[in-house]
Amino acid sequence: MRLSCVGQSGDPGIMPSDEEKSVLVLQGGGALGAYQAGAFEALFASGWRNAWVAGVSIGAINAALIAGNPPELRVGKLRSFWERVTQNSFAVPFPEGVPGRGLFNEISANMTMLQGVPGFFRPRFPSAALMPPGTEGASSFYDTSPLHDTLLELVDFDYLNSGVVRFSTGAVDVESGNMIWFDSTRDRIGPEHVMASGALPPGFPAVEIGGRHYWDGGLVSNTPLQFVLDQQVEHDLCIFQVDLFSARGRLPSSVWEIEARTKDIRFSSRTRLNTDLLCAWHASGGAGERLYAKLPPELRDDPDTQALMNGRHHPSLTIAHLIYRQSRSERHSKDYEFSRASMLDHWAAGAHDVNATLAHPDWNARHAAPGEVSIFDLGEQRRRHAAGRHGDRT
Repeated sequence: MRLSCVGQSGDPGIMPSDEEKSVLVLQGGGALGAYQAGAFEALFASGWRNAWVAGVSIGAINAALIAGNPPELRVGKLRSFWERVTQNSFAVPFPEGVPGRGLFNEISANMTMLQGVPGFFRPRFPSAALMPPGTEGASSFYDTSPLHDTLLELVDFDYLNSGVVRFSTGAVDVESGNMIWFDSTRDRIGPEHVMASGALPPGFPAVEIGGRHYWDGGLVSNTPLQFVLDQQVEHDLCIFQVDLFSARGRLPSSVWEIEARTKDIRFSSRTRLNTDLLCAWHASGGAGERLYAKLPPELRDDPDTQALMNGRHHPSLTIAHLIYRQSRSERHSKDYEFSRASMLDHWAAGAHDVNATLAHPDWNARHAAPGEVSIFDLGEQRRRHAAGRHGDRT
């Protein structure tokens, strides 16, 4: 089945300027990752080309499919992956919003738990619960070797490591508990780095790299924006941050809704708060640079001044923040409900949200001044500046 984005835009205002480096930041979220694929397809159809992709967990898989293929193959490789992992689902007799769809989603999620996902993971037999500690298969309920084969088939790792598109992903060192970042500018990236970022325990086993063992990066930080902003870059940045969990939500009315709500809060990584704080820090750095330029030479060379400047450049930042909004029929299982119907819904939602952002007058009228930080939040439908009001910190 072929997928298509919802509408296209040829407005040159959506494109990063020649002085900007375009970045795609992808949050973790399992089956919800099809939202990111739809978002990328809409961006690509508009003419947007990314120079850097950073992802965690399912975001790392999508990032590898993008960075690990030439531009003309990227959407097709994303489509191949998402159609493969949803090929076992049965037909849906009713669309989203119709009574009964929620029941179908729960049945589909239970099938995932029992059967696994084609090209991704399969259940272990006997179960890890029955295996003696320390034996093979005792540390996870699923075997992720199918994902290794899928990545080798759909990702050209020589191309990914060629430097055409920068690739970054994060995982947690199991023994130290520290977040470790793998980056194609300094590491030779292979399937194991992508798999490590998505090794969520106890479902998936830790992945060994260089004698260390790693779990899903979402355990510490499910959104790689901080890593991107921590890097020393000379270009201005135009960032599309595509999140799969929303920190905002209504008050739960049942234990089932509580489980879904706690998952949203946990894995949203408080993205709006972190985005505001990181961008406020960035804006302060830009103000410091402007102040430094006004100082007399004797104060510029002062050791305290040099320590405060720290040799960092603070370019202009433009962030388009897209967040998947849970449908009425989705529950706590939404991140492991791999039905074809839900995948198509998520894909279409990502494309729709990108096109809504690109068509917004504020986005097309953006003109970032040197050192300025601008955030475009689709959910709020308004432009926010990191140096301005920060009342929305969720």
